[in-house]
This record gives sequence, C-alpha cells and structure tokens, in this order.
Amino acid sequence: MEQELQVILDQALNAWTVLRVQAENLLLPSRLTQIAILAVCMLVAWLLKRKTSPKMRDWMHGLEGLPKWRMRVLLILLHRLHLIYFVLLAWIATAMMALATTFPSRRYLLELGATIATAWLLVSLAVRLVRNPFLRRIVTWGLWIYVTLYYLGLIDEVSLFLDSLAIEFGDFRLSTLAVIKALVVTGLLFTVARLLAQTGSNRLKANEDISPSMRVLTVKMLQVFLYAAAFFIGLKAVGFDLTGLAVLSGAIGVGLGFGLQKVVSNLVSGFIILLDKSVKPGDVISLGDTFGWINSLGARYVSVVTRDGKEYLIPNEDLITSQVVNWSHSNDFVRLDIYFGTAYGDDPHAVRRIAIEAASGVDRVLSSRAPVCHIVGFGDSSVDYILRFWIKDPTAGLTNIRGNVFLALWDAFQANDISIPFPQREVRTLPGSEIRAVTGAEQGE
Repeated sequence: MEQELQVILDQALNAWTVLRVQAENLLLPSRLTQIAILAVCMLVAWLLKRKTSPKMRDWMHGLEGLPKWRMRVLLILLHRLHLIYFVLLAWIATAMMALATTFPSRRYLLELGATIATAWLLVSLAVRLVRNPFLRRIVTWGLWIYVTLYYLGLIDEVSLFLDSLAIEFGDFRLSTLAVIKALVVTGLLFTVARLLAQTGSNRLKANEDISPSMRVLTVKMLQVFLYAAAFFIGLKAVGFDLTGLAVLSGAIGVGLGFGLQKVVSNLVSGFIILLDKSVKPGDVISLGDTFGWINSLGARYVSVVTRDGKEYLIPNEDLITSQVVNWSHSNDFVRLDIYFGTAYGDDPHAVRRIAIEAASGVDRVLSSRAPVCHIVGFGDSSVDYILRFWIKDPTAGLTNIRGNVFLALWDAFQANDISIPFPQREVRTLPGSEIRAVTGAEQGE
C-alpha cells in the first residue's frame, strides 16, 4: 500500500513540476504580451457576439422554406459565435505577429491558443452527432480535456497520474484512466451504432418487399446487436476483462428475471408478436373496449390510436394472452351489419331492393362485394331486416359509415313511401275499471 501511495505521489510531483516550469515560462514579457493579446481577442469576440447574435437570430426567423438540417446547422453556429469569433481573431493575431517578427517564441502562445480553440470548436460541432444530452456532455468534456492536454504536451504525465489512481482486487485492476477511456470510447461507439441503426432502419422501412412486422423486428434486432456490440467493444478496447463481466451480467440477468417478470414477459411477448405476425402497424384491432389501429410496435407495449385521438399503450402480454379481434389480419375487407324494420303494409321485395340500392350509393361501400339485404323475422310491429355491406378502410371509422348508410336508407324510404313503424301496444280495461282524463290542475296536485 505504501509503495502504491509513493508511486502516486511521484506521478503527482512530476506533473506539478511540468506545470510549474510552464507557469514560469508564462511570466516572461513576450509570453505576457501574447496572453494579453489572447485576452483582448476573447473580449472582442464576446462584444462581436453580443452585437451580431440578435441580428443573426432575426435573420433566421425570416427564413422560409429552408430544410430543417440547414436551420439546425445555423442554430448550432449561432450558439457558438463567441468561440468562432475568438478562433478567427486568434489566427489573425498569430498571422500579424508572424509578419511583425521572425522569432517563433513571439507567437508561440498565440498559435497554441488558436490551435486549442480551433480543436474545441471542431469537437463542439462533431459531438452534435451524439443525441443523448448526458452522453454528449461526457464526450465533449472528455475530448476538450484530451486535446488541451495534447497540445500542452501533458498527455504522458497526466496519463501516468490517472493510471496510478486505481482500485485493485486480486487480478482485477480498475484505474481512473481506464474509466475515462471507457466513457469516451463507448460514447463514440454508441454514436456510430446509432448512425448505423438509423441508416439501416430507414432503408428497411423503405423496402416494400418486407412485411411491416418483419421490418420492425429486423430494426429492433439490428439496434440490439449494434448497441451491444458497441458496449462490449468499448470495454474491450480499454482493456476490461469481459470474463468477469460475463459472470456478473449472468447474476444480474437472473436477478432481473425474478424482479422484473412483467417487463421480461412483455419483452418476450413483443418478439413473439413480431415473429408470428399476428398484428402489425396499420392493423385495426379490438381489445376489450379499445378499438383503433396500431400505430407502432414497441419492445414493451403496442401503441393503439382510436378514432377520438386517444393513444392506448397496451402491454404486449395482453395481446398474447387475451382475445384480440384483428379486423385486417389477412386482408382489409370488413363486413358491417345494420338492422332496421318496415311496416307490414310495405312490399318486402321492394324494401330489399331499395335498401341495397341505397347502401350501394354510399361512399366507401364496396361495389365489388355488393350489399345484401335479408328478412330476419316478423316482429311485433314491423318486418325485420338485416343489411350487410363491405368496406376496405376500417381505419377511416365504422360508426360514421353506419350512420351514412342509415341516412341513405331514411332518404330512400321517404322517397318511396316506405314507413318505419312505431311499436304497437294494446291497453285493455278490466271490468269495473274507469278511464278518465286527468286535467293539468289535478296533475299539479
């Protein structure tokens, strides 16, 4: 233990010695002049940013019809105007100093500051590829620190110092340097994995030869494979022993299996749904009181959007264990039935013909599968009929098409003097009973 502490102290002293020598060099008059010039450049860059930022923002608000990616680029540049101005001013100052004197030491700090600022600017632009804000912040600060130490010539000293800060358990050794490398490398690999997954997803979604459910399944498997590969490659790249990690992940997996049974069940059910193609995006389903079309298939739930705009997130397990009505499983044809009755005095042959003609004239009712009308019974007050017709777009709604057919029947019956009777009731007066009208005054009492 004492030997390890001594190594850490030696590395810290070495780093401190290098920093002290660099600080002493900064006190030279020529170096102080360059520091002052960099400070002036920073101040002027800040003033320019304050002056031009509102004008650039107003100019961007006036742009119309510009692609989103261009607007995003302009917004990124707007947020980095201070650094952009400083980089330009620092390089201009470096060029002017090079013209004024031939000694490299007279412009060393100016060139160093301009180089580091340029590297910072490039890093801040490149890390926009990382979508996750937390991961982006880690990658940004990690690369900023790295490029700063690289151009200052302190990489070796700082690396040795961070590597000496380690935790050891037998053969296992975890240093601060390894953790930092793992975070940065894994972040970069996750970014590459996301870009590859997004590109593959767009290509698969554009392929009409693959069924929608297989597209979703392929995209999910591609994402899992790429992100898992990025995680393990990142750990392997920085020297982690994956054998111990395999044992640990197995123990964690068993614990998750017992503690998160519902989550695992929904995850497995999601893969089963994608494999057996029982439901797919765009299908119209009924599950209990929920009726709507499937918007998307997730790892844990299925998004079902109803006609009133509500979005239900139904767990995948419910679609496996419950009875689901898929209105468009094998095809998009849906048959609808409506019931009505007419008076006994109306000709049933004419009623059937008029009902079929009325339904055939309604939009969305298919003519390829012609409507049919049948008598289903002789009721107490009417002859009862059933009218059956087919549609091919259940996502457009069922209640509205039923209402349109009822309106068409009403108009057709009115035009052909066919009546829809009221229920007939007989009232019998028992012997000794008296029937008399009740006046309004008596009702008020």
